[in-house]
Amino acid sequence: MQYQLIEDQLSLNNLCEQLVKAKVLAIDTEFVRTRTLYAKLGLLQVCDGENLALIDPLAIDDLTPFWQLLTNVNITKVLHACSEDLEVFLTAGNCKPVNLIDSQIMMSFLGHGLSMGYAAMVNHFTGIELDKSESRTDWTKRPLTNKQLAYASADVDHLFVIYPKLLAELTETGFLAYARLETQHMIDKKFTPLVENDMYLNIKMSWRLNPKQLNILKHLAIWRFQEAQKRDLPIGFVAKDHTLMALAQSNPSSINAMLNLEGAEAQDIRHKGKAMLAVLSKADKTEISSYPDKVSRLDDYPGYKQIFKKVKAFLQSVSERHGLAIENVASKKQINQFLTWQFGLNSSANTSSKVELLSSWRNELFGHDLLAFAKQGYK
Repeated sequence: MQYQLIEDQLSLNNLCEQLVKAKVLAIDTEFVRTRTLYAKLGLLQVCDGENLALIDPLAIDDLTPFWQLLTNVNITKVLHACSEDLEVFLTAGNCKPVNLIDSQIMMSFLGHGLSMGYAAMVNHFTGIELDKSESRTDWTKRPLTNKQLAYASADVDHLFVIYPKLLAELTETGFLAYARLETQHMIDKKFTPLVENDMYLNIKMSWRLNPKQLNILKHLAIWRFQEAQKRDLPIGFVAKDHTLMALAQSNPSSINAMLNLEGAEAQDIRHKGKAMLAVLSKADKTEISSYPDKVSRLDDYPGYKQIFKKVKAFLQSVSERHGLAIENVASKKQINQFLTWQFGLNSSANTSSKVELLSSWRNELFGHDLLAFAKQGYK
């Protein structure tokens, strides 16, 4: 389908007046994310079967008409592998989509794995080999070439054509509702604010630290994230994980002491040493009663490996019984989350509603049986 390039407000307004009548919109975004915390939106693509438009967000001041399409409950929005697109919608438009479904998730419920790429999906349904040579292009540079625009238009052109076939196949399996719920779960996670006080838990090897050291690491992790937000830099550009760990372990009192620490990145110290010293000083003033608890490791729990294998085998049998792949039902991370809750190792996950294996469609499918299995001692 021939695309139209939208580069002014009036054209966008007119386009969205047409698109609001659509039942289904195929949508994609192009963005750049190399040296920034947040992705920089470079292009929006949309197709309703009659109109295929490429919207230039750098040329248009107000994208509200487009964001209103995303929040229109009467229009189904289909995107492929939309995790990063959701971040763009959040940061560029503060827009949480409704009635959206991810075609990659749909493909996974048809047995194609969790990460089937767009080109592979197009090839599966149409036999067409897409040219992906522009996938690494800088979408914020202008002007965009004809080749770039053609590449971008193909992402929604084929998606709109494929979606009815995909919908029909998934409806036949009976898993359409699950795919919708799984997509919604991803949306809800993306739009759940990060808990700054828990960021230190994502740093590898934090389990090695005692409560005082964890308190320092917690303060450093919060400072680093706030600094990354302020300067729109990737977190690792502010300071590396191993630098924060080294500082938390040793609690140095000078720049020279920092520079002599094993594991600390010299560049981090040179650029941010003074700021990090101030954070260490602030952490030292924390009341001991406010220190985080020592991080418990699943690996250290008695019988963990055997229990994990038994739970995985149980979920494998559930998967086979319902005609689903095990990767759809439970990942290693989800099983570990369940066991962390079961063993009472993490106070921040102390309610079953936060455990993914006991939520949404998974809870409906096997939650009661899984709890009964655990209660019987995994026998």
